[in-house]
Amino acid sequence: MELGCHLPTQGPVATREALVSFARLAEARQLASLWVSDHVVFPTRGAIHYPGGRFPHSPQTPYLEAVTVLAAAALCTERVRLGSSVLILGHRNPVVMAKMLATIDVLSNGRLICGVGVGWWREEFAALGVPFADRGRRADEMLRLFKVLWTEEAPRFEGEFYRVHDIGFAPKPVQKPHPPLWIGGHSQAALRRAVGLGDGWHASNLSPAELRQHLEQLQRVADIAGRPLAQLTLSLRLRLPPEMVEDSRQALIDRLCAYKALGLSHLVLDFRRDDLAQMLETLDFLATEVAPALQAA
Repeated sequence: MELGCHLPTQGPVATREALVSFARLAEARQLASLWVSDHVVFPTRGAIHYPGGRFPHSPQTPYLEAVTVLAAAALCTERVRLGSSVLILGHRNPVVMAKMLATIDVLSNGRLICGVGVGWWREEFAALGVPFADRGRRADEMLRLFKVLWTEEAPRFEGEFYRVHDIGFAPKPVQKPHPPLWIGGHSQAALRRAVGLGDGWHASNLSPAELRQHLEQLQRVADIAGRPLAQLTLSLRLRLPPEMVEDSRQALIDRLCAYKALGLSHLVLDFRRDDLAQMLETLDFLATEVAPALQAA
């Protein structure tokens, strides 16, 4: 199981210096991947609908734009994979989005992982002028459009929401046929989207017991669709609050080993703090103690 970590993108560490320092050290410490998450604005209403409880940041919190950060990370690293956990499909025009992601794959020489989701914050969609109620159907269509733009020399697409023809689209991504699409979300619709349109499923903040239940659901969806589950990359993003790192390091290692035993191939650890030194200290712990323990398990 490979280990990745979330980049410093918010609060006092939302700076060029913090981003470059953290990204380069993570690569030097042999972490497998670096990740961003996606909000364009923080509305002052609707935060109580956050899937994990109330949204943890105030509307005034500095928060770097996700796609821009991926591009910056592509140019200050050489080896580490670059992923999104997750880009919200409704936040950007799909043709522009496909172009930005293809560009990042080119600039990184084929290191991009496209984690995507449909989003949950109605007020953020409203601020961006994007319909919320049909976001699932729009997302499915966007994923199909991405694949057309990334793989066809003369892209043509006729959908319910988007229509593209008589255009050129170059350069194509470095990865063939295209960068992997990891679908985020725990709903039945998200699981069907992962099986039907994705290259992987990307869960978030599930305990090992919860993950086991969702994997059983994903298996049933895959069986109905006639797609072998082994074709999907299974991954999880896990928030690491300070107490989870400080209280019992062995307990943390045991928990991460439990994820590995369930068949995850990629684990993204989110230990964003307001202090870069704390983040670098946790990064060093993960690289020197956790990663070897996981490899040996």
